[in-house]
Amino acid sequence: MERVSRHIVDWLKSYCEQSNLNGFVIGVSGGIDSAVTSILCAETGKRVVLLNMPIRQQSAEFLLAKKHIEDLTDRYPNVESHELELTEVFESFEKSMPFPIESNQLSMANSRARLRMMTLYAVGQAHGLLVAGTGNKIEDFGIGFYTKYGDGGVDLSPIADLTKTEVFALAATLNVIEEIQQAAPTDGLWGDGRKDEDQIGASYAELEWAMGFSGEKNDLTKRQIEVLNIYNRLHKINQHKMLPIPVCKIPDNLKR
Repeated sequence: MERVSRHIVDWLKSYCEQSNLNGFVIGVSGGIDSAVTSILCAETGKRVVLLNMPIRQQSAEFLLAKKHIEDLTDRYPNVESHELELTEVFESFEKSMPFPIESNQLSMANSRARLRMMTLYAVGQAHGLLVAGTGNKIEDFGIGFYTKYGDGGVDLSPIADLTKTEVFALAATLNVIEEIQQAAPTDGLWGDGRKDEDQIGASYAELEWAMGFSGEKNDLTKRQIEVLNIYNRLHKINQHKMLPIPVCKIPDNLKR
């Protein structure tokens, strides 16, 4: 994966220079995707700001993010970090709602991601930095497993053409700390620390298979049919994330 790594680093560096900006800001979650993305950005030699933004975070997730940040700041002189505790801000948001919005767990989980996106853009705009996305191919274009205008709100996506399996392979090439390479993927949006597979109902390896499947369903096992149904259902219902915002086109004769 060394050639893939160099290709992405060159692409990031070129995009940043063409944008006439100073570098990148990345939200570090303690997961494999943000770890890989942040190292790739660091390899450009541009300024990189890592933000650890806990909101009622599980201690395991927080500590993994902290360890990764310490590893990168030791390895790269162009990397700096900031810990922004957003729990109080988030709880203030909850209290300001005119109805008990906290009862809708998915709404509040997505609100965490959107608050982090706002924070990334505030820091990015203040320092002339691009917000680097951390989504992979399965999440961004397969099942839409991200928050609209949350972790989906970015300036560029360095690893969105890589499957999760390829991200893990790249992580080994980039020497991501072993604890992150071994950790089960999680989106970090729930207080109970639930894993991605718990939420989706299938592993990333299974979803990668489903994304590329083009054969006959009659030849599949019961589990393969189940996974294919999970993939197809999520791919369908999350099209609103993956397609451009619908625009109501007004016929010229109505504007006269």
